[in-house]
Amino acid sequence: MSTNTAETSTRPLPGLLLHGAGSDAETWLPNLMRSAANAAADLGAGRDIHVVVQGPGVALLAKGRGPGEQLGTLLEAGVRVFACGNSLRSAGLSAADLAPGIDTVPAAVGHLARQQWAGWAYVRI
Repeated sequence: MSTNTAETSTRPLPGLLLHGAGSDAETWLPNLMRSAANAAADLGAGRDIHVVVQGPGVALLAKGRGPGEQLGTLLEAGVRVFACGNSLRSAGLSAADLAPGIDTVPAAVGHLARQQWAGWAYVRI
């Protein structure tokens, strides 16, 4: 039995999805950011990490309210932070209201599903 190493070496590594949702975002958002930083340090380069914030917690990602230093550390480590577009709309916010470096996805559930179908690992915080 032979293995085609050329084929497997060109495939991108599946990433890690860290999902935060629910009430009491003031508690879980810092934990979510800390877990993302720990994952980035442990998994190393070449592994994409997406932090996906859904529900009322998106309001904490607004300019002036964001996780500040934690967010900067994550972005420097290559972690991408996403706010759910549906949740933003429910909170009366838009992408322009978010702290610099935060991206959006139309629907958190759609993004999470597509990434899992592509082999990504999923952790809810």
